[in-house]
Amino acid sequence: MRAAFGFRSHSGFATLVVATGSLAKGQVLERRRIELVAAGVPRQPYHEAQPLPFAAAEALVGRARAEALRAAQVAVAAALEDARNRGLLVQRAGLLVGSGKRLPPLDKILASHALIHAAEGELYREVLRGACEAAGLRVAPVPEKEVRARGAELLGGKDALERRLVALGRELGAPWREDEKHAALAAWMAAGSGR
Repeated sequence: MRAAFGFRSHSGFATLVVATGSLAKGQVLERRRIELVAAGVPRQPYHEAQPLPFAAAEALVGRARAEALRAAQVAVAAALEDARNRGLLVQRAGLLVGSGKRLPPLDKILASHALIHAAEGELYREVLRGACEAAGLRVAPVPEKEVRARGAELLGGKDALERRLVALGRELGAPWREDEKHAALAAWMAAGSGR
């Protein structure tokens, strides 16, 4: 059976959902939290780097990125192995993304609190994308701000989407927060992106 992964990231972790079928009739088979930070590495490396001398800041951000990528690769490989053991074929992943604006160089990021926040979010999205691509998954980016609107389009309106999400929540039980809902929507959008 074909399935797709869906990811919604935060500082230091992500929610992974495994979904089959389509938004209208599919199933959520699994929800899990993926830790993307190793012991001794800050969850918000740009915030931690901001007061440091530039060379130390650059090293800290680089180390945090490398550790997060390693953690993401391990988590994606484990999720793929679990899916294979359940008889699932996963070839696609939906990844909730930000605005898509290109970030400036590190020195400019560290000079702006707003850019520091943007860079934190982008770091974890980038490592998830890199881990999925390294595992051979085709990644479909889904803008976070558009995920509900796109879901509503697929089901014929906002009310239909909300009814579907409520029904899934009743069927699945907790946790069924925005993280799981949005990651599931991203998974179904990724699954349909090749059709």
